[in-house]
Amino acid sequence: MTTLATHVSIAEALTAVTPDGLPFRFTAYDGSATGPEDSPVHMHLASERGLSYVLTAPGDLGLVRAYVMGDLEITGVHPGNPYDLMRMMLNHVHFHRPSPSEALRIVRGLGWSHLKPPPPPPQEHLPKWRRTFEGLRHSKARDKAAIHHHYDVSNRFYELILGPSMTYTCAVYPSADATLEEAQAEKYDLVARKLDLRPGQRLLDVGCGWGGMVRHAAREYGVQALGVTLSAAQAEWATQAIKRDGLEDRAEVRFLDYRDVAERDFDAISSIGLTEHIGVRNYPSYFGFLLDRLKPGGRLLNHSITRPDNRFRSTGAFIDRYIFPDGELIGSGRIIAEAQDAGFEVRHEENLREHYALTLAGWSANLLANWDKAVAEVGYPTAKIWGLYLAACRVGFERNTTQLHQVLAVKLDDDANAHFPLRPTWGS
Repeated sequence: MTTLATHVSIAEALTAVTPDGLPFRFTAYDGSATGPEDSPVHMHLASERGLSYVLTAPGDLGLVRAYVMGDLEITGVHPGNPYDLMRMMLNHVHFHRPSPSEALRIVRGLGWSHLKPPPPPPQEHLPKWRRTFEGLRHSKARDKAAIHHHYDVSNRFYELILGPSMTYTCAVYPSADATLEEAQAEKYDLVARKLDLRPGQRLLDVGCGWGGMVRHAAREYGVQALGVTLSAAQAEWATQAIKRDGLEDRAEVRFLDYRDVAERDFDAISSIGLTEHIGVRNYPSYFGFLLDRLKPGGRLLNHSITRPDNRFRSTGAFIDRYIFPDGELIGSGRIIAEAQDAGFEVRHEENLREHYALTLAGWSANLLANWDKAVAEVGYPTAKIWGLYLAACRVGFERNTTQLHQVLAVKLDDDANAHFPLRPTWGS
């Protein structure tokens, strides 16, 4: 009979669940170490509380908790842009689930006391089962609370990350050396061209953010543009920007749920970054509502993050608890099918995956350049969370675990006329 070990070092435990080894140096407060000694990136588990975080929430959530609370220290990368570490973690670290007997040996060797969960960081949102007090999932009240958690951090903080465009969605790079601002302007213009916007038309932009599309459409295409957002901070910033640009007669942003828009007969609807928040089960009502708000021949441009397949799976714990509570992703095939089933005719789709990786690199560069100001605005833990989030998402788009699709659809008239030219006119 094999005698269970009375002590297991932290490095030994980590080695047991990462049989392929680590690409960076790891050390722990118990004096143990593993990974290449000459690695420029070094991860140090500094306290017993950090070990408790990792053991009681295996996977990314426990590591993030320890990192946010300062119990997991990382050197060799800047907290504003830990891209090199995220690339190592996601490309080269492969965790192995131990057998029940091996898990028992590890936990017993590390100490049973570490199985008591420490309080989570204050930046962490409630788990899904605890959010019921905010309403049923994707009810108006709960969606409002989820949007508030992410988007009402601080307008100034977003200015530091997003830059002058204040655009928190995938840009479209006309060339690899284009600036972030040039690429965001190109994104808005591509949407406008796909919608075939013309002076005097009426545009509805659902989930309008800080009003970038609304202002671009009103300024460059002479349309009457209405944007709606569930973030009070966004609506306030957008309204001031509209006044600053002298567009009050053509542009408006309301603090409003898109489901409460009463106006109808819009010539075009843009939805840029909203679909991720509404829930896959709500796609039929979502597309049905947008179809009902369009006039015959009206166009919809749906721009959203997607999966590379159409199999539903939950969002990771880190993203759900710290970034996008209740967010859901699915493949472009499901989005197209739901739009078609609602009555739209889908005319065009394209994948902008590489563009989002470039966009995230631009945001990370902005956060790094404005690090001290960002920390002063929201605090060191929140700034660290954003550095981690942006870098990890960039790797996700590079690895094709996430994509970004634009889907262009039309509401046919009674004669099944799509009011489309024989060939696309919007260019690249």
